[in-house]
Amino acid sequence: MFSLIYGFWKYLFRKDEFYVLILGLDNAGKTTFLEQTKIKFNRNYKGVNLDKITTTVGLNIGKIDYKNIVINFWDLGGQQELQSLWDKYYSESHGIIYVIDSADLERIEDSKSSFENVIQNEQLEGLPLLIVANKQDLPEALSLERIKSIFQSSEELIGKRDFNYLSASALKSEGIQDGIDWMTDRIKENITLRPPQNADE
Repeated sequence: MFSLIYGFWKYLFRKDEFYVLILGLDNAGKTTFLEQTKIKFNRNYKGVNLDKITTTVGLNIGKIDYKNIVINFWDLGGQQELQSLWDKYYSESHGIIYVIDSADLERIEDSKSSFENVIQNEQLEGLPLLIVANKQDLPEALSLERIKSIFQSSEELIGKRDFNYLSASALKSEGIQDGIDWMTDRIKENITLRPPQNADE
């Protein structure tokens, strides 16, 4: 009897579940962005030492319960040899966060090239896109306006989707709240394009 009641309770209170990709070149700050998101939105999560975060080889995952939905994050390794694995996750995704190292001037064009490969994939068509100009706390970082001008020629490839640029310093947790608020709202508005999954099913 208890299991029947518990099952009914879970059915009544289950929440729609979504998946968001965190992409970008290695060392762009993707994992730091994810860790700060988990710290900010998960009350009991203590986090890891941000100074000890190393290059992701494979996948980091995170989950938050926010605005009455559950969002899972997939932070994928950004090395050139790992980018070929990104598309394995596209079909189940509901949004994209693309992180740029604003202070890595030598690789900004490489980041733009990888970005264009991502947004042209048909499996991601129409999904909300947040472009994060990270490491804005560093003196050598390109400004958000400069990042926008560099990526402007890529905007015709973005297609009909919600997209936004965000100035951020993941290390200092600056921009995290605004970015997650924006993505959460867009995912909920985009529900007819790619329906959610249900948690605990």
